[in-house]
Amino acid sequence: MDKHESKYSFKDLIEIMAKLRSENGCPWDKEQTHESLTNCLIEEAYETCDAISEDNIGKITEELGDVLLQVVFHAQIGKEDGTFCMQDITDAICRKLIYRHPHIFGDKKFDTSEQVLESWEKLKIEEKGYESEADSMNKIPKNFPALMRAYKIQSKAQRVGFDWPDVSGAFNKINEETKELKQAIEQNDISRQKEETGDLLFAVVNVCRFLDIDPEQSLNASSEKFIKRFTHVENSCNDKGLNMKQMTIEELDKYWDEAKNENR
Repeated sequence: MDKHESKYSFKDLIEIMAKLRSENGCPWDKEQTHESLTNCLIEEAYETCDAISEDNIGKITEELGDVLLQVVFHAQIGKEDGTFCMQDITDAICRKLIYRHPHIFGDKKFDTSEQVLESWEKLKIEEKGYESEADSMNKIPKNFPALMRAYKIQSKAQRVGFDWPDVSGAFNKINEETKELKQAIEQNDISRQKEETGDLLFAVVNVCRFLDIDPEQSLNASSEKFIKRFTHVENSCNDKGLNMKQMTIEELDKYWDEAKNENR
C-alpha cells in the first residue's frame, strides 16, 4: 500500500485496519471489541444523518467513510476471533438483497413501491422464521429511538388490519390520552402519569403514520425551530439589558411572538 496514492481503495482500508489491530499496531484499536464499538457505530450513523439533512456532500462522504470504518473494524475483530470476516458480511447482504428482490432476480412482477415493500416484509417474516406479527414486533430492537420503534410497531399492526379506518380515529385517540393524562396529574398519580405520557406520545406517532410523516424528523424540525425562536428571545433581552430570569412569561412571550412573525 502506497501512502502517496491519489485514491485509496476498499482493499487499502481493510489492510489499514489489519495493521492497526496487529501486534505493533495502535494500542487503542487493539483494545476494542464488538461491545466497546457499539456506541461508535450508533454515533457515526447519526452524524451521517445530520450531514444528509444539511445536504453537505463533503460531510456526507466523510461520515459514510466513518460508518464504513465501523463495518471494517467489526469484520477485522471477527476475522481475528475466527467467527466471521468481511467476505461473510458481503455474502450475507448480497444473498439477502437477491432473496428480497424476486421482481429483479426472479420471476415476480411488481409495479409499485407499495407492492415491493409488502413483498419485502413477507419475505423477511419467512426468512426470520417469525411465527406471528406480534413475534416480529418483539424482534424490533428495543434500542431503536422510541418514536421510530413506535412507528414500526404500528406499521406492522396496520398490515394485518389492526388500524383506524382513517386519521380521525387516530386523532381522537390523542384527545382521549390527553384527558387521561390530565386525570393522572390531578390525582397526583406519578406511575400513571408516566404511563399516560407514553400513551399520548404513541397516539401522536399514530397520527404521523397516517399522514406519512416521519415523527423523528418532524420532532427534530420543531426542536430546531424552538432553538431559533429562543435565540431571538434571548438576543432581544440581551440587547435591551434585560435579565430573562427576572421577567414574566408574558413579557418573554412578546419576543417569542416576534420570532414567530419573523419565521413566517
